[in-house]
Amino acid sequence: MEKENSITFALTGRRALFTDPVSKMGGEKFTYQVPTYQALKGVLESIYWKPTLVWIVDRVRVIKPIRSESQAVRPIDYGGGNTLSIYTYLSDVEYRVQAHFVWNENRPDLVRDRDENKHFFIARRALEKGGRRDIFLGTRECQGYVEPLDFESGRGAYDEVDEFPLGLMFHGFTYPDEAVRQEEKNKLTARFFRPVMKKGIITFPAPEECAIRRILTDRKPREFSLEKGNVTLAGGGALDEFSE
Repeated sequence: MEKENSITFALTGRRALFTDPVSKMGGEKFTYQVPTYQALKGVLESIYWKPTLVWIVDRVRVIKPIRSESQAVRPIDYGGGNTLSIYTYLSDVEYRVQAHFVWNENRPDLVRDRDENKHFFIARRALEKGGRRDIFLGTRECQGYVEPLDFESGRGAYDEVDEFPLGLMFHGFTYPDEAVRQEEKNKLTARFFRPVMKKGIITFPAPEECAIRRILTDRKPREFSLEKGNVTLAGGGALDEFSE
């Protein structure tokens, strides 16, 4: 049964490309075998996002067998013109995702918007509509689709596999406005972990529990304020009209 701050859904797509951010600067790209925490968080934020809350991915269940396919592409070269690269994608993917939201404690200015019941029902309606923004599986060329579905529904290809180690993986970024650790305030931090898929399920550690971390750069969070019940930029421009 869903809690008032939790949703579960099916995530499907014809192909996916879940990469380490280091490889996003160009050249050959090769996907991880399973979705990263950051990619799933991006899916959740495409379903429903507000600076008042932070999505936490609890676990993901792999339904279809892990298969890959390679494709020659001609991306734009940073120096101008095009170059030839080989991208390796996951093919025909399907997952079950369970996640919940918590209040963004770095946004005390939005405390009046902390209505769990309101945000839960808005998120659930957005999920039923397929999300408020386009869903991508790692990169923009990999279109994804979401729909409400129980986490345990369907038979998974790895339901009988006791353990499937996946090595060192990128977990996600800790942005300045989501940092919990004091040393990461006003910083952009990259997190890594060593997942093990058990019975087809990967349980993610919470962002603050990842032991392998690296601060990348100084960065200040964007400022927001509440105006007539809507979230707007502090400078006055409307950011979104998600209040319902």
